[in-house]
Amino acid sequence: MSDAWLVVGLGNPGPEYARTRHNVGQMVLDELASRLGGSFKVHKARAQVLESRLRPGGPRVVLAKPMTYMNTSGGPVAGLAKFYDIAPERVIAVHDEIDIPFAALKLKIGGGEGGHNGLRDMSKALSTKDYHRVRVGVGRPPGRMDAASFVLKPFSSTEAKELPFLLDDAADAVEHLVEKGLLEAQQKFHAR
Repeated sequence: MSDAWLVVGLGNPGPEYARTRHNVGQMVLDELASRLGGSFKVHKARAQVLESRLRPGGPRVVLAKPMTYMNTSGGPVAGLAKFYDIAPERVIAVHDEIDIPFAALKLKIGGGEGGHNGLRDMSKALSTKDYHRVRVGVGRPPGRMDAASFVLKPFSSTEAKELPFLLDDAADAVEHLVEKGLLEAQQKFHAR
């Protein structure tokens, strides 16, 4: 097995979804790509990928943004894991989480999908739930708004002002998870 990490930003393709809550995982990967000074290229596994190291001589990472809709993310993720020979425990899914307040982060490995169809499809395609998750809080829908409608809407104007800080923190969390491990990353980012 490879010593690389596969970091997957979940979201939906197309400009109409680009700035929605559901695409926050892909926004985090754009932040990571910017830090690495690289650009994404189309991969045969139906994803955009960027291969790099977090720092010179540091851990190797494959950043990936599936080009399928959220609910069918599993195929591209499993295809990339196989292509790069990366075990599921070295896969990190970066995704939106309505059960966490806006701008908060939680990290974990394994567990349930909490109604998140992108994660459900990944678990099915990888034949395990034992992969890492960087859960980016987007908050609960207001009033009686349907959760699916809520996550497909852009961030509010107030949230949009804080979004760069959230993306920066989430990118830091991914880097910390890869470099220092889950426990240290949890201790650092759950306390915020």
